[in-house]
Amino acid sequence: MILYSLIVSSLFVASCQPEVVEVVKEVPVEKVVEVEKVVEVGSAPGSLVVYSGRSEKLVQPIIDQFAAVTGIEVEVKYGKTAEMAAVLMEEGNNSPADVFWAQDPGGAGAVAEAGMFATLPADTLAKVDSGFQSKNGDWVGVSGRARVVVYNTATIDPATDLPDDLWGFVEPEWKGRLGWAPTNGSFQAMVTALRSEWGEEKTKEWLQGIMANDVGVYPKNTPQVAAAAAGEIDIGFVNHYYLHRFIAAEGESFAARNHFLTGGGPGSLVMVATVGRIDTGANEDNAMKFINFLLSPVAQQYFAGQTYEYPLVEGVKIHRELTPIAELPKIDIDLSDLVDLQGTVDLLTEVGALE
Repeated sequence: MILYSLIVSSLFVASCQPEVVEVVKEVPVEKVVEVEKVVEVGSAPGSLVVYSGRSEKLVQPIIDQFAAVTGIEVEVKYGKTAEMAAVLMEEGNNSPADVFWAQDPGGAGAVAEAGMFATLPADTLAKVDSGFQSKNGDWVGVSGRARVVVYNTATIDPATDLPDDLWGFVEPEWKGRLGWAPTNGSFQAMVTALRSEWGEEKTKEWLQGIMANDVGVYPKNTPQVAAAAAGEIDIGFVNHYYLHRFIAAEGESFAARNHFLTGGGPGSLVMVATVGRIDTGANEDNAMKFINFLLSPVAQQYFAGQTYEYPLVEGVKIHRELTPIAELPKIDIDLSDLVDLQGTVDLLTEVGALE
């Protein structure tokens, strides 16, 4: 009888709980709605803000390719590297930037010194030789550009007429035959290397010596190469890849060629375009997707084939017209040391090369 009473009581209790069952039904419904909302938000590719010291003409095509592949909406703010670095440092923690893509290590170094970069993951840094990245791991090289002298083929025999290093161009025989672009970021990076290697006084003497030779002043590299081919100047101080664009457009008869100075000094500097993630950026995951994309075979081949730059990831073929980077008489210098852009601008202003 006792067992029968317990069973009946249990059945009675169970039958008296309709309200509890109703509550249980409501709770799962609410949870399903919440889960659906989370999935919907997480599925959006999101956005990315890039500050670029590289020209839009050079890099927008590969940015567009990244956006097309990932679905990420990319906003790019373009300007000269030094200007963009200054903007970043002025904005500080309030900057909307996620990534800074600099034309040279100097701009990246200035931002790094301000403590605005995050340390990049080891697997990202491992893709590039240690000589082409920050020793602190806060920026990494994307592509390389070699400093050269571009010369007129009708007036210059490189085997006999050209000096071993930049210092030789202060000689009076070069008066009225030279061109430079003192406002150009790559030129300023080279002068920063001169200061690092030669010291302030010798660099100042070189600048004054070139100016004493009535150097022609150009706004950037491209018109120097055109001027060399046209015979307006015999020598221009430029990056290597501009010539190859002219040859691709105008053919082998284009009357200018590059010469790598054999002395291995700052005139043979191999600079790298650099990229780093802004530590306070709102889109960390997308920033890393972008940086790793720039180091992917697809992007590296773009730099090699379309912009005639040196890829920095091993295994990517260089353009057939280029001398392998390992064979260049390049200066052995820590690119992380080329951070004092303002000191270079001040020196160029002091000697009258900049207003």
